[in-house]
Amino acid sequence: MPVGIFRVCLVVITAIINHPFLFPKENGTVPENTEEIIQKMKEREESLRLAQLRLEQEIADQEATQKALEKAAEVVEESKEKKFQWDMWTALSMVIFLLIELWRQDFQEGNWQDTGGEEDDMAVLGKAFKGLAFPDKTVLASFYEKRILGTTGDMARMREMVEGFADDLLEALRSVCNRDADMEVEDCMGVGSMYENWRVRKPFVCDLIVPFAPPEPYCFRSQTWCSGDSFPPDKQGYGTIKVCRANEDVTGCICDKTKLGEDMLCLLHSQANTTRPSSEMEDLLCFKNTQYLDADQVMKWFQIAVTKAWNRISHKYEFDLSFSLLDSPGALKIKFRSGKSIAFNLTPVVQYENSDVYFISHFPRTSLAPDLPSSIHWFLTFAVYERRFIQLVSKTLPANACHVSCLQILSFLHGKQCSLTGPSGLTNYHLKTVMLHLLQARPSQDWASEKLEARLQDMLKFLEKCLHEKKLYHFFIGNGKVPAELGFPIIFQRAEPLNLFRPFVLHRDVYRKTVDTFHEMLRNTSALINEYTVRIPLAHTNGIHKESL
Repeated sequence: MPVGIFRVCLVVITAIINHPFLFPKENGTVPENTEEIIQKMKEREESLRLAQLRLEQEIADQEATQKALEKAAEVVEESKEKKFQWDMWTALSMVIFLLIELWRQDFQEGNWQDTGGEEDDMAVLGKAFKGLAFPDKTVLASFYEKRILGTTGDMARMREMVEGFADDLLEALRSVCNRDADMEVEDCMGVGSMYENWRVRKPFVCDLIVPFAPPEPYCFRSQTWCSGDSFPPDKQGYGTIKVCRANEDVTGCICDKTKLGEDMLCLLHSQANTTRPSSEMEDLLCFKNTQYLDADQVMKWFQIAVTKAWNRISHKYEFDLSFSLLDSPGALKIKFRSGKSIAFNLTPVVQYENSDVYFISHFPRTSLAPDLPSSIHWFLTFAVYERRFIQLVSKTLPANACHVSCLQILSFLHGKQCSLTGPSGLTNYHLKTVMLHLLQARPSQDWASEKLEARLQDMLKFLEKCLHEKKLYHFFIGNGKVPAELGFPIIFQRAEPLNLFRPFVLHRDVYRKTVDTFHEMLRNTSALINEYTVRIPLAHTNGIHKESL
């Protein structure tokens, strides 16, 4: 713009200087060719006028361009501001949506109940461990040596005796069964706390599982809740077992699903085997008018077979054998003439495919599951893999590691508290699950014997957190970090995690009782341990601790 103004001024000054009337010649006379000069001056004036118009047009164009650039800059700045505001609102909306979704999930899980009493419990639970006067490692070492260590030898002798008798009993059972019609019984396996060496509460009870299979030409076809079939939420962790012929299609022939005409025959199945009488399926221990294996029928058959087997070999032993519990059909008791007795559980199971996961016919009832499931739904047990995992991890831990000691002490405290205030929703299996999670989460060196106190506190804090959230996930189901050496079935690793504390959401009275029992156990920890602990000089504590752990 300044350059244009300068040009206009220069043109005007030049025109003034060259105008003939302003600077006449010295003689003051008008030349002869005046008209020609006037004509040239007009042409000159016209050219200057055109130049001036052109310069003004250029100046106007420059001003318009400048304004357009300024307007564009303003538009860009305004768009940036609007975009920033939009992005901010979008992000804020997403955060609000996520918070609502998290709240909805927690609400569905029952974490936010609309009762003030439970919220008060949660407030207490969050502070319960902070003010706890916890026994030191010296007291814990003395307690472990006096109360727990001495039971190891008793468990080993009892296991040996029970296993020998169970093998003899099952051999007799095979001899009394009809091999062409009855189920085929395999060798028994020991599982649970007695075989993982952490049982502390008496009476000691050995848990034995007995796999069985159908007679030829039949086989078992199993379905689990995570295999894609529809199972209700309360049947998570269960499966069904279908009794089929070995050459029968898994999905079944269309002749079983549609009504064929009288003049039509199935080319795959003869008339003799297209329909099986209901009596035949009942002989195979199936639920009435179905092909699904009935757990109640299996237990009735097994009790009758065990009774026949004992009658055959009873003359060899100087004790009596009887079924001890009505609600646990596999519970047996050996009664000696001296009055002493030994209890053990002998439970029939069905193998899941070619793995060491088993469908168990009856599972010990707890206050968390007061309602009996359908007899065609079988609970899956991973006890064999749990035992293998503990053995595998133990090889990587320091000598005299404290993981089993922690579980034993916690199991003792909980059992002792339940004997004082009544049963709660917590079981020894929940306590073992806590230990399994911590074994996988913490490095090996953290389980050295001198860290018993710290690890026991970790287990209590972890259990406190799980109770607060009502979430304790099954160790194997949905756990993608299971060691490959175990050969664990991939279908269960890819399944959704199974919350063992889900029943707490449905049974709030049991949950409140469990929380109260946990609080009492924490408050009574020192008293319960000191009751079985003899105070000893500090000089001897280190030696006792090393020997006991």
